[in-house]
Amino acid sequence: MEYRYRNQPGCGGCLLILAMIALVTGGAPALLNLIGLLFYSGLAGLLLLIAAFWGFSYYVRRRVSTYEASQTESHNRFVFLLVNILVKIAQVDGHFTRAELNTILNFFQYHLRYNQDQMYWVKQLVKEARNSPTDLRRLLEDFRTGFAYEPRLILLELIYQIIYTKQPPPAEELRLAREIAQLLEITVYDQRTIEAKYMYRQRQEAASAGQLEEQYYAVLGLEQGADFAEIKRAYRKLSMQYHPDKVGHLGEEFQKVAEEKMKEINVAYEYFEKKFAGR
Repeated sequence: MEYRYRNQPGCGGCLLILAMIALVTGGAPALLNLIGLLFYSGLAGLLLLIAAFWGFSYYVRRRVSTYEASQTESHNRFVFLLVNILVKIAQVDGHFTRAELNTILNFFQYHLRYNQDQMYWVKQLVKEARNSPTDLRRLLEDFRTGFAYEPRLILLELIYQIIYTKQPPPAEELRLAREIAQLLEITVYDQRTIEAKYMYRQRQEAASAGQLEEQYYAVLGLEQGADFAEIKRAYRKLSMQYHPDKVGHLGEEFQKVAEEKMKEINVAYEYFEKKFAGR
């Protein structure tokens, strides 16, 4: 599925709207005499509303076009496919509700900290994705062939992140996330690591020390009781996969996702480092 940049909007309707307003406001006395003062007032108000709506639409399209042009092709392609994939996941049951729309928009606004221009862009992408005939499998194939393994891991992280904004997370969406991992050719180990992390994260606030240890094992993709040599190997592997430099071409917001993942990995490793050093 090809991503297309939006050109700067033209001004084809400007002269027509201005001409209509000029006619109504006195540019054509014969017309004013014909339609009468009352009709004139109503028509003038309508034209002003049309002009205001067109002006705002033009403003939004211009801001979206300017923002797109300021980003790399990889970044725009990544977000384009991410939005389309999230919308298709929401449409799996045949519906796309207002709550699902708000979940996607809130995810970009609050989790990825998108500003107003970025949100204008995302809303346009969501609108297009809802009407796109391209199915989820085709989108995932495009993503798999277009991006290396590390960006695919980031995509799966983001999919789990948005699924877990719903409490409890829908079983159907969790099943779908596992299928998506297979289609993206992400290893079972990496998929389980991501899913386990979000599962244990739900309990973090009320977690005891023992439960936190379970979470740290999950972050590193290990079973409880793994020795320090296994922990060190898992830490080195994950540190290479989630190094922010490997996703730098996707944009600053996705580097931050990788940085947050690295913080979690480091916290888990430091916990076990202290634990085993004390033995």
